[in-house]
Amino acid sequence: MVDPKSPFKWRHFQPDIILLNVRWYCRYSLSYRNLEEMMVERGVKVDHTTIHRWVRNYAPELDKRIRSFLNPTNDSWRVDETYIEVKGEWKYLYRAVDSEGNTLDFMLSAKRDGKAAARFFRKVLGAKHTQTPRVITVDKNAAYPVAVDELKQDKTLKAETELRQSKYLNNIIEQDHRNVKRIVKPMMGFRSFNTARRTLRGIEAMAMIRKGQVKGIN
Repeated sequence: MVDPKSPFKWRHFQPDIILLNVRWYCRYSLSYRNLEEMMVERGVKVDHTTIHRWVRNYAPELDKRIRSFLNPTNDSWRVDETYIEVKGEWKYLYRAVDSEGNTLDFMLSAKRDGKAAARFFRKVLGAKHTQTPRVITVDKNAAYPVAVDELKQDKTLKAETELRQSKYLNNIIEQDHRNVKRIVKPMMGFRSFNTARRTLRGIEAMAMIRKGQVKGIN
């Protein structure tokens, strides 16, 4: 766990070096051994397993710390899920963007069903930078209508919120998946669900920074 008051306490490397490795790993298609070699070229000897520990600890912290500074998104949602390999099995990364491609939120799930979809919608609605959707665009996955009906019944969603099932209109998030898949590919799958969840938080945080969603960062 990271101490919020002294996040780099007891670390044997400078904070700038730690954050540089975490940011590069979560932003580009690099393996831990790639980063180890790159650091050696810069006169810094650090083992790839150490970089792995840095990512596990500080990738979620990146996501946590930018949340309060995210620009508001619009009320047209695009929702879809993509596959992530964990311990040789496929898990599901639920993701949502608005009509301009800005990230709303994301959630790694072991299952792909109505309950998981409803849980994800609640997570998106709970984010401070999102607003209640006017329209939600999804693909033909039968779980989404079930989830939306559940949320309308308990009044989490407004009754007039439109659910639109259109693969064509969802191309914007299909394209957005590619950035995540490109970065995850050199990792050759995750060894545990928790490692996957924590690393993906850093990847999505760096994507939001790249998109210009964080106030004060060009």
